[in-house]
Amino acid sequence: MNWFTNLFGKSVSDDSGETQAANRVSTPIARPVRPGPSQALVECQQNLSVEQLKKFAPLRDIDPQIVATLAHTSLLYPKDAIIFEHDQPSDGVYYLLEGELSLHPDSENHYEVREGTTLAALPLNSGKNFGATAHALTDVTILKLSSEINLLWAKQCHEQVSCVELLDIQLPEEISNRQFFDSFTHAYRENKLRLPSLPNVALKLKQAMNRDIGIKQAVDIIHIDPPIVAKLIQVANSPLYASAIPIKNCLDAVNRIGLNATRKLVLGISLKQLFNCKNPELMKGMQQLWKDSLYVSSLSFVLALECSNIDPEDALLAGLVCDIGAIPLLHFAEQFPDKSPNLAELQSSLPYLRGPVGSLVLHTLGFSAELCNIPYLAENWLYDGGDQLTLPDIVILAKLHSYFGTRKSTGLPYINSIPAYSKINEGKLNPDFSLSILHQAQNRIHAAMQLLS
Repeated sequence: MNWFTNLFGKSVSDDSGETQAANRVSTPIARPVRPGPSQALVECQQNLSVEQLKKFAPLRDIDPQIVATLAHTSLLYPKDAIIFEHDQPSDGVYYLLEGELSLHPDSENHYEVREGTTLAALPLNSGKNFGATAHALTDVTILKLSSEINLLWAKQCHEQVSCVELLDIQLPEEISNRQFFDSFTHAYRENKLRLPSLPNVALKLKQAMNRDIGIKQAVDIIHIDPPIVAKLIQVANSPLYASAIPIKNCLDAVNRIGLNATRKLVLGISLKQLFNCKNPELMKGMQQLWKDSLYVSSLSFVLALECSNIDPEDALLAGLVCDIGAIPLLHFAEQFPDKSPNLAELQSSLPYLRGPVGSLVLHTLGFSAELCNIPYLAENWLYDGGDQLTLPDIVILAKLHSYFGTRKSTGLPYINSIPAYSKINEGKLNPDFSLSILHQAQNRIHAAMQLLS
């Protein structure tokens, strides 16, 4: 279970109705002008208890014995002080203990964080560079920890995703219909879930390419499924791949797209067939799941294309499978119509189930270890896999961006405060604090969605 699922399973303190949306400032505000970060009035070693420290993410999910060894410092700043500046190298991880701050990222707007709120339980920064300038609106007390916590959290995440045992899934008490979910997690632990399998053409192409086949042999396999042939030709003529000469057959389409990219696209196109239920109500859930996955997939594709050396087709596939763990859950519910929860209850359990169940599905389908880790990491906002932008970073950014403008955005971290953000060069934000580069690439996102829709 990641820090995000625990964060909202146990309240840090009363938010008094405050939400992230309420904290956003809708009109531009002048940035505070200072020659540089202010000197703290007082800096002293802090002696917060482990219980107090574990109110903060991701400390709440790190071994208490390790948390007890972490040195932490208390920094006191007066009103109007500059705590840190945007894009400067960070010298630790900062949390707000007391007071109120405004943070000014690379955007026309700013947002505020107040002590005792959900946002105050999240780091003010967590990447290698500060993602905003922090301005004290009152006298403030800052908790500063070593950046070592990012390494500790990353290590724990790697240990979690590399575990091959099917361990118990711990669900919070507030999850209703315990009997159903206990039955589901028992079936998972005993490896008795009904897991989806790849459609014939995708499976044959995947197996054949493990034997290093050529384009002609790949085309022969793809011809087994005429709808996939038609889709590949459509893709080859799309704005993402098109040249002046239109493509009219599968061989030319594969030549234009590339053999390896074709394999990934065939997998992606085939995955749509897995999102299927006979129950009409559950089918609505499947259709929404596919739609959401398609959007994250398209955002991932464009981010990889614009901001990194990561293969865009890898990113497209990774975005598509990040919530694949929901498929066995909906199939399980279909088997027990009299006992299954409603769709809203099923969706409320996904933060706890998407990681372990999704990883199991992808492992069973024979996907790479890197892709098998994606369901675990896609909403692990504070995950930091190193200095270089990685495939999980791309999906994390895409997933968080996909929630902007929805009810799901309430209480989530601002995108400029997570480690993945500091690794992209194009970090300009829109007034709503979403990534500007994705707003500028709407045509490409739409074209990417058409690849698999």
